[in-house]
Amino acid sequence: MRLTTDLRAVLERTVGEADTAAAVGSGSLPVLGTPVLLAWCEAATCAALEPALDAGETSVGTRVALEHQRPSAVGAAIELSATVVHVDGRLVRLSVAAREGQRLVASGEVTRVVVDAQKFLARLG
Repeated sequence: MRLTTDLRAVLERTVGEADTAAAVGSGSLPVLGTPVLLAWCEAATCAALEPALDAGETSVGTRVALEHQRPSAVGAAIELSATVVHVDGRLVRLSVAAREGQRLVASGEVTRVVVDAQKFLARLG
């Protein structure tokens, strides 16, 4: 594991009908649903950390703060970015942002912890 604050990832997604608030049960409007937006932001955090993980390691989310500031219609192209801003051993905080063109759609912070995947799953039993 080589966690540093220079880790970053950018993903692109297009809002589809299945991504709307109406489709995911987080409202009644045909706009990007906050739960979907959050999942996309978390995917960006995973992508940012992936190159630094050793074989058998993964990261799990432990805290999320996300402000969904503007609506996005079906068909909108959304750019999601995640940047590591703090590392404390296996705990990592990442700044996240979602943009539609130059418009900021959402921003926030996601905290993840790097774990051994097998050991983590063994705790479930």
